[in-house]
Amino acid sequence: MPQSRGTRGRPSASSQRGRGGGDTRRVPAPRLAPDDQPPVPYGSDDPYGTEAAGGPWKESRTWRLLTSNATITVAAICVLSGTLILVDVSKMVGGSEPPKLAVGDVSTNDMLAKLTGSDMDPIAADSIAAAKKRAYEQHQRELAALKVKAKRDATARLKLKAEQERERLAKTNPSAVENKRYGRKMSALKGWDRCWSSLETLWNHESGWNERAENPSSGAYGIPQALPGSKLATAGADWRTSSPTQISWGLGYIKARYKDPCGAWAWWTTHHWY
Repeated sequence: MPQSRGTRGRPSASSQRGRGGGDTRRVPAPRLAPDDQPPVPYGSDDPYGTEAAGGPWKESRTWRLLTSNATITVAAICVLSGTLILVDVSKMVGGSEPPKLAVGDVSTNDMLAKLTGSDMDPIAADSIAAAKKRAYEQHQRELAALKVKAKRDATARLKLKAEQERERLAKTNPSAVENKRYGRKMSALKGWDRCWSSLETLWNHESGWNERAENPSSGAYGIPQALPGSKLATAGADWRTSSPTQISWGLGYIKARYKDPCGAWAWWTTHHWY
């Protein structure tokens, strides 16, 4: 039977499959955009093949690595090591060294021990005061004679000026600030904080708070100007160089002779020795 015009030449579906050998190629499904990727299931080993492409799985793995306990511990150790290295370097260059005045610091207990061991008998204090009085009066007579002679003799004028310069240099003291700090604290431990200004002024006149001050005329020595200087040995074997030892001796002398620094300064303003 002849084919109708509408169906003539139109191949059937079965004939199309058989004409090419029976197989047809599959068209791949369209790839999803990165934003449309489904979430990675927990514990999955890259089920979507995004590791090589640097996708969400790789980012999640990197974040877990950075926030793991082992990573945080290693980072903390590195920071601590760097800090210790910087501290060691600062020590080598001297940045963390304490001030020189604080190197030989004396504790409060040591100060109390020195003060307790420096109590003086009033009779011994009177003997020292008598020696200081004789030395002062002798020195004043010598200065008076030099002044009279200096008016007519150039050599005497030079000698007088040299004597005054020696006394000035004997009171020059680079450690006066530190010695005064000891003096104020030890005076307060004695209960004499109210008399600090009197003590400061008194020993400014006597020695300039110089622990090595030596009177060129009498030989009085140290911050309190003990006479003779060897009397300071009763306060400690380091009496020649230790300002706390000398201060403790001087406070003991003041207590035995004048009751407190206020009384000692009041005496000095009238007699110019104490």
